[in-house]
Amino acid sequence: MKKFIIVALMMSFPFFWSCGAQNSDGPKRIELDDAEKAYVDAGNDFAFRFLARIDENEKADWFVSPVSLQFLLGLVLDGAAGETEDEICQTLGYPAGQSEAVDAYCRKMLSSLPGLDKKTKLSLANAIFFNQQMKIQPPYKKRVEKAYDAEVESLDFSQKQASLRIINGWCSRQTNGLIPAVLDDVSPDMFAYLLNALYFKGSWMYPFKKRYTEDRTFTLESGQEKEIPMMAKERKFSYTENDACQVVRLPYGNGAYSMIVLLPKKGYTVSEVIKTLDAESWKALRNSMSSRTPVDLWLPPFESKYHVKLNDILCDMGMPRSFGPMADFKPMSPDALWLSFVQQDAVIKVDEEGTEAAAITSAGMLGATAVAEPPRIIIFHCDHPFLYLITESSTGAILFAGKFTGK
Repeated sequence: MKKFIIVALMMSFPFFWSCGAQNSDGPKRIELDDAEKAYVDAGNDFAFRFLARIDENEKADWFVSPVSLQFLLGLVLDGAAGETEDEICQTLGYPAGQSEAVDAYCRKMLSSLPGLDKKTKLSLANAIFFNQQMKIQPPYKKRVEKAYDAEVESLDFSQKQASLRIINGWCSRQTNGLIPAVLDDVSPDMFAYLLNALYFKGSWMYPFKKRYTEDRTFTLESGQEKEIPMMAKERKFSYTENDACQVVRLPYGNGAYSMIVLLPKKGYTVSEVIKTLDAESWKALRNSMSSRTPVDLWLPPFESKYHVKLNDILCDMGMPRSFGPMADFKPMSPDALWLSFVQQDAVIKVDEEGTEAAAITSAGMLGATAVAEPPRIIIFHCDHPFLYLITESSTGAILFAGKFTGK
């Protein structure tokens, strides 16, 4: 049963940018200065560290949103002090004491991401529902309203069904019904439920034709073979490769957002590919992509739902104080004790037309009562497990990430 949840609904990393003059039909670019590029790099480092932790513990398909987790931690961070604050900053990849930089980073994402592509729907929202029997600090309320556009509302948690209808209704609206509920219960012992919602729906720039989708052989990591549907397309795509994997970029809409598929080469697994990735190697891959490479592409249509508890992962990544009596959340409330848990629920649907995705990152805050070559056809057949990322194209910021195993 899902209990005591603070919600965050999903998609990669907050980052600073400004959008210059653009062709109205083409993708808008996010222009970054050196400091802002460093924030993007920190966010992507966090993303790949997070993905490595997820993959260590999961042998089947998984799907997560690094940015959803970042937004939730940003809301929590604004209510933290002392070493608790420093640990959260450093876990996110920022120097200690840089919570204002995290706020500015998220503010830029909120104001800029939704307008990059009129052909792609991307929405972000934040909310905090707190226990009306407890006190929220006015400076904290003002700060999250300014940085995150957070809706801050008090509820009577003793009226469980009424509170559930309000919180789950908010989640359903923000994800277009893709995630209709995140809570099974509301506890009077909780101080607050914090929510960040991110929803994505994009149509392929180059849709697949359904008449070409047919069953093909897919080889599992165990070596077992099975027949699964495969979409097929042959055209020029942005492409690169290295010793570990082939990489192809599949753009949505006007190209502002893309799915990047990383297909392991023979002798490599998805886990081994993930271990090669950090901000610098990710940047090198993106910069090496040729935009005029003929590719014979197979990609399975798929749906994935994933739930994961993140307490241990976040403790191992550097913020153990937040989950116990050493935590300091007094800037949030004199009644806020520590995080009961953090978890994430995520959903993705991929077919011939495009992609729809949403995620909920949930956390419970306990209260005080408780080189150029001649054109050639690249064979890119996703007939064995692969990694995929949904990214903002001009910066490479990662919105979603998942592993497809065929199981």
